[in-house]
Amino acid sequence: MISSDIIRGHLEVIILKLIIEKDRYGYEISNCITERTNELFNIKEATLYSIVGRLEKKDLIESYVGKKTHGGKRRYYKITTLGKAYYGEKLKEWKELKSVLNTLLEEKV
Repeated sequence: MISSDIIRGHLEVIILKLIIEKDRYGYEISNCITERTNELFNIKEATLYSIVGRLEKKDLIESYVGKKTHGGKRRYYKITTLGKAYYGEKLKEWKELKSVLNTLLEEKV
């Protein structure tokens, strides 16, 4: 399992990435994270909805109620224009951080 401390600072960007791909509801976001990490990381429900709430307050995503399904109506999240721009900035930061960490942690021969 991946420590939540390591990934915590990147969860907003991960969630934005998943919502950019397509509109998603909370449980779908959680499952997607679990599946894509081969079950090495599971986001807690409280953490997920806390982050989604923050993203909505920042106008990076917006929510809507989807069509009724077997379990009732689901709240879906979609990206906003501001959210796409924010994601782009954070992705650039991530690439820079990745480069710095690779440089610092590579084994010198």
